[in-house]
Amino acid sequence: MSARSRLAKKWRSAKSPSRFEADLDPGFAQEVIAQVEGGERLLGCLQCGTCAGACPLSMFMDRTPRRLIEKIRAGARDEVLGSSAIWVCASCYACTVECPKQIPITEVIHGLRRMAFEAGTYPKWFTNPVLVRELVTMAESKGRSTESRIAMRSYLRTDPAQLLTHAFVGMKLMRRGRMGLRSDSMREPEQVKKLLEAVDS
Repeated sequence: MSARSRLAKKWRSAKSPSRFEADLDPGFAQEVIAQVEGGERLLGCLQCGTCAGACPLSMFMDRTPRRLIEKIRAGARDEVLGSSAIWVCASCYACTVECPKQIPITEVIHGLRRMAFEAGTYPKWFTNPVLVRELVTMAESKGRSTESRIAMRSYLRTDPAQLLTHAFVGMKLMRRGRMGLRSDSMREPEQVKKLLEAVDS
């Protein structure tokens, strides 16, 4: 089995437990809809599977975009916000472009990421959400991001063995001046923090 196939199997197997009907949240779909312009279109989803077929990363997802929409409409809040699929999404918009009902699927997934952060329900072992959090934290404190430090912090919090796996590539990038260890900072980083707070408000 190739490394790609093993990774796909690991991510797909990291499923949240199914919810009993009594545990479903009937207001969850409306919360998701409120996060996205045009989000009300997901209520008209045909469950045709076009989005799943168009997605280049569906093999790595524990739930395809079609299944996510199904779970959202059913009110399976914990199952959706704990899914690895919303972090596997590469934001290529293939699903959105191909959707016959013009559902803004990629934007819905972005909204789910925000909700997962707020609820603290994202997969703690998964690198992507931790990387995003480290990026935002560094941007708020320094005004700029330092890729090497973000990568090291993310891997140390999720899978330290990955530091050794990617060490060779990191060294090559450093030798070519494409990445450094020194932490970059703006003269007035608090201005970036104010800007991010204004966007959130």
